[in-house]
Amino acid sequence: MSAIFNARPVRATAFAFAIVLGLAGPAFADFTTDFPVGLACPGFTLRVQGIGADPQPKHSKDNKDGSVTFITAGRGFQLTFTNLSNSQTLSLRSNGSVNKTTVNADGTATVQVTGNSVLIMYPSDLPPGPTSTLYAGRVVFTVDASGNFALLGTYGKSTDICAALA
Repeated sequence: MSAIFNARPVRATAFAFAIVLGLAGPAFADFTTDFPVGLACPGFTLRVQGIGADPQPKHSKDNKDGSVTFITAGRGFQLTFTNLSNSQTLSLRSNGSVNKTTVNADGTATVQVTGNSVLIMYPSDLPPGPTSTLYAGRVVFTVDASGNFALLGTYGKSTDICAALA
């Protein structure tokens, strides 16, 4: 599997992010990000490394209600997650996903990701994190104007990355 970054990528605020497997953010450069204890996993610092994202075709549509919908699809990053306390790792191949994001005039957004994705939920999200979960299926969440996520639903198989690395 691979990774939101788009594996979404990294949140603009507080560097929180949802990693959607298969989707790269605005840039396609390899990356390494460390999430402090309690932000992405309870009890340890989580390192996320991504390599080899493919270009992401992006389509947009202006909607009658004033919102704009963006659709991206692709293979995405190959991801490696590391528990920096015990050096355990979990590597995921790039399996791909499709991301449909509708940005509303009020600054909120609704995101629907299908395929393989990793969603990192912070303590400020709903439900509150810290959690880092691999999904194979569909994930739907909203993002408020402050960058906080609210998980609306998941469909398919899920794997707790923090538990796998503990």
